[in-house]
Amino acid sequence: MNTYLTHPGTATAVDTLFHRLRGDIISGQITAGSKINEAEISRHYKVGRSTVREALARLVSACLVSRRANAGARVIELSLHGLLEIYHVREALEGMACRLAAQNMSEVEIAELQQLLEEHMQNSELQEGRAYYQKEGDLDFHYRLVKGSANGELIRLLCDELYAKVRMYRYQFGMLSPRASDAFSEHRDIVRAIADRDGEMAEMLMRRHIRAS
Repeated sequence: MNTYLTHPGTATAVDTLFHRLRGDIISGQITAGSKINEAEISRHYKVGRSTVREALARLVSACLVSRRANAGARVIELSLHGLLEIYHVREALEGMACRLAAQNMSEVEIAELQQLLEEHMQNSELQEGRAYYQKEGDLDFHYRLVKGSANGELIRLLCDELYAKVRMYRYQFGMLSPRASDAFSEHRDIVRAIADRDGEMAEMLMRRHIRAS
C-alpha cells in the first residue's frame, strides 16, 4: 500500500491524513479503544509530527478520538449503551431535518433526491432483499436529506459527526439491516411527504424509520 500523502492541489497533508485515519477508524483497521501513537503514525504515513497532531485534533473534534491529560489519544470505545444513545439523538435530529427539508428544499433538489432513490433501486443487493445501498456523502439518502434542511448546525452534527459513528458501529458490529426493502419504501414515503411540503408528516415518518432500523 502506498502510504505517501501526496495530493497536490486537492487537499493539504492534514486533510488527507485526517480522512485516511477517519476511514481506518470507521472500518476498524484502527480498533475502537486503541491508543494512538503519534510517532508510529508519523512514520507510517511519512508526515511530520505537527501534521499528525493537527489531524488528531480534528478527529477529537469529530468525536472519534478522545484525549486525556497524561494518557494520550485513544479511539473512542463502542458499546451497546453508546449505540442506543446515538440512535435516540439521530431520531430527533433527522426528524427535525425532514421537517426543515419540507420547507427549504427546492423542486430541483427534491427531484434529485427522487432520482437518487431510483438509482439505489438498481442496486442488486436491494433487489434481492439482502442489504440497502450504503455509501457516504452525496450518494447517501440521509446525507442528502439533511443537507436539504439548510440548517448548518444540523448538517455539522449529523454529517460531520454522528454519521461517522453510525458507520463505525455498522462496520465493527456487522450491522447489516435485514429490512432492506422496507427501508427503501420508507425512504420513498419520506420523499413524498417532503414533495407535498408536509413537514409534520415527513418528521413523523423519519422518526419511525430510525426507530425501526
